[in-house]
Amino acid sequence: MTEDSAKERILRAAEALFAESGFDATPTSRIAERAGVPKGLVHYYFRHKADLLTALVERLPDERIEPAVVVVPGDLVGSLRRLVRELDHRFSRSLGLSHLLWREADTHHVVRDALHERFQVLVRQVHAVILAATGGGVPAADIDRASGLLARAVSHRHATARHSDDDLPAEFDGELTFIADALVSKTAPA
Repeated sequence: MTEDSAKERILRAAEALFAESGFDATPTSRIAERAGVPKGLVHYYFRHKADLLTALVERLPDERIEPAVVVVPGDLVGSLRRLVRELDHRFSRSLGLSHLLWREADTHHVVRDALHERFQVLVRQVHAVILAATGGGVPAADIDRASGLLARAVSHRHATARHSDDDLPAEFDGELTFIADALVSKTAPA
């Protein structure tokens, strides 16, 4: 057994058990048992049980997307659609982990803080896409407000996706179009 494989098995076991029973109801002995490792090895890699939550947050997919990948200059609504589609795709690869972490954020500040930082990254991501798609002709304060609003909408959609079989893409597309139209209408004349 290599160190990496043992650590990986511990993380997979912790993720599965936390999802089944919750963080507080899962003893490290059960994690060790599920991972097939001695309990001491769990503590070797993760000094405190909360360190497992921190490690799981780090396993969420990177939400940083180069604007050039999704932006078509002059097409804000299309650029925002491509950004949201890419974020949704990345999110869908970690549904179980994402839901577990949002649930645990209610009682564990480590997770809440990490998810807040991820939200700030998302706000900056949306800001960069709006700026690149509009060529900077929109007032900065409006870009800031729109970035926060769209990041909240995407975060809410991802946080509640576990509660619904309906993704409601058409409804969300209307919101994207509304935000884009509002920003484009404020574009300063060249």
